Amino acid sequence: MTSTSGHDQELRAAARHIHRRRFLTVTGAAAALAFATNLPGTAQAAELDAKRITDDPFTLGVASGDPLPGSVLLWTRLAPKPYEPDGGLPRARVQVRWELAHDARFRRTVRRGHVTAHPEFAHSVRVEAGGLDPDRVYWFRFRAGDWTSPAGRTRTAPARGARISELRLAAVSCQAYHDGYFTAYKHLAEEDLDVVFHLGDYLYEYAVNGVGGARAYTDRRLPAHFNRETVTLEDYRLRYALYKSDPDLMAAHAAHPFVVTWDDHETENNYAGGTPENDVPPEEFLLRRAAAYRAYWENQPLRAPQRPDAADMRLYRRLHFGRLAQFDILDTRQYRSNQAYGDGWQLPGPESEDPSRTMTGAEQERWLIDGWRESRALWNVVPQQVTFSRRRTVGDPKVSMDAWDGYPASRRRVLDGAEAAGVDNLMVLTGDVHVAHAFDLKKDFEDPDSRTVGTEFITTSVSSGKDGAQRPANYDRLMQGNAHLKFCDGRRGYTTVTLGGDAARADFRTVSAVTTPGAPVTTAASLVTEAGNPGLKPA
Repeated sequence: MTSTSGHDQELRAAARHIHRRRFLTVTGAAAALAFATNLPGTAQAAELDAKRITDDPFTLGVASGDPLPGSVLLWTRLAPKPYEPDGGLPRARVQVRWELAHDARFRRTVRRGHVTAHPEFAHSVRVEAGGLDPDRVYWFRFRAGDWTSPAGRTRTAPARGARISELRLAAVSCQAYHDGYFTAYKHLAEEDLDVVFHLGDYLYEYAVNGVGGARAYTDRRLPAHFNRETVTLEDYRLRYALYKSDPDLMAAHAAHPFVVTWDDHETENNYAGGTPENDVPPEEFLLRRAAAYRAYWENQPLRAPQRPDAADMRLYRRLHFGRLAQFDILDTRQYRSNQAYGDGWQLPGPESEDPSRTMTGAEQERWLIDGWRESRALWNVVPQQVTFSRRRTVGDPKVSMDAWDGYPASRRRVLDGAEAAGVDNLMVLTGDVHVAHAFDLKKDFEDPDSRTVGTEFITTSVSSGKDGAQRPANYDRLMQGNAHLKFCDGRRGYTTVTLGGDAARADFRTVSAVTTPGAPVTTAASLVTEAGNPGLKPA
């Protein structure tokens, strides 16, 4: 693991001075020690007069997230030179002004204030704007010196007990910059939505060459430091700058509030808890995880409770949209048992079926089921990362050890918990596999005639996997091997879901290509499930 900054050297030095067994027991104590020396207030940074910023600092746009009935989180990050370390700013504090208004021209301002952009957090800022009306659209922007950010549009959640007739959301995941353009986001920005759920793989740790991989730029050359895998804090910060400078992604963030959760590539492919994909010392991996988690928080519209503590970050959380929907956002990466049988597609057996294995960790599992017991929502929706339903191809009994198929006891506990809690309308939102799927959730996946207990909508990737195909190579074998699979499409895009009082409808939106920009969007299929009568049917 190479070090490119004094901060990363500090992390490594801390790791060397704590016994390995103690390090693992405390779950990142070395990283905690090192990170504690580089937080705002521990070493007072000088203040930079924002009027001295000569280039536009809002190159990464604006975003909002985690809407509540009376507040919403507003985000931006100052980076006049986003492809340079530290974003082209000195290690100094910058005062940023913010405004929230009822209209796009900011003639009816309802809130305004100041917030500090700290160098220790890569000059990112977040504002928890409170005292707002529930279920209302607002506009927001930031100012630094003589510069004004683009305006963003956001929306608060309905009041907890409100009886709302409809909620329209979108699910997105998997946006490998090097695999193509983020065209899906251009179309997503134009949708009429209440909220967007990002289900993981917001960035990829893999190298991006000078022409942007499959984007094949001819009008620019990316800096050489992107052409390596992300490992250090500086690496991750720069990679977020690359991704968030994409105009289509910026447009989507400016148009809708996002609710985000990660999968693996925000840190490293297929890591499991404290276990890395590759054979590196656990100490070094947890330092890498600490860097990745910190950069994630810096670059996403997340509230203060999600701020990481070294290599740990509580990302699972719950949101309510009136009496219509409860959202339990999961983290299926940080607390899971290591993949059985060395990962990949393997035959299930005693190791994968061990009842002690967990996808969520015991605490998160209890939190989920307890939340269902207390829920009064019509729809209980679980945004999470990897395929929940059983998934096989005909003639091949192997299953993915990285998905819930590799953790069947954990899945059984979750389904039993939903049943015991009396959840009638369970819906799982998933990403990860770069293919759109629609599944009926079965009480017993081994029995096609088993009772249907919910639905799962898997959104395809924004760009990962390049252009894809309407029918993937294994399409026939997949459809034949899973009677509960009702739809499959391998093109890129996103999924919109409309929750209503009588039914929910999913529209699978696809683009024809991502290796060239500007492809149109079409609806590949629309399916519905009735409230109180789970099971997918064509709309």
